[in-house]
Amino acid sequence: MKEAKTEARYNLDEVDEQILTLLEKDARMSLKEIAECVYLSSTAVSGRIERLKENGIIKGFRVQINPSSLGYFIKAFINVEVDPNDKPNFYPFVEQCKNVVECSCVTGEYSMIMEVIFETTDDLDQFVGELQRFGKTKTLIAFSTSIEHRDIYWKRRENAQDKKEE
Repeated sequence: MKEAKTEARYNLDEVDEQILTLLEKDARMSLKEIAECVYLSSTAVSGRIERLKENGIIKGFRVQINPSSLGYFIKAFINVEVDPNDKPNFYPFVEQCKNVVECSCVTGEYSMIMEVIFETTDDLDQFVGELQRFGKTKTLIAFSTSIEHRDIYWKRRENAQDKKEE
């Protein structure tokens, strides 16, 4: 039986949260600008950011690209029922496909869910056809996205204990 994954949780203080919030909004924000917002020196902010990187809180900094501006108008979610014996071939297949934005192993009727982007429905159809060698698929095409990807789950939540202390 596999052991459950246990990782120590990193406790963010209020300043760490402020720094992360600022970097989420603009990852190119200068240390000086961040320091002014959190009332610390640039050196102190730099040290905090390095610590957040070392502890795996910040995984990297990236550009957010608008796929439709490059002609990728079709966003879809594909469920795939992959036999466990086929996973050694499935993972490299989806990893090499530039149209796969994300692929997760899930519970339920299907074992995988993928977010993909394509220029046309014909391209999507061809990809789904290739995927079907791994098992049954179910495709959902997104008409629109009301909430773009966001990293809000880490932010502190007021709980009953916090309210009692007030």
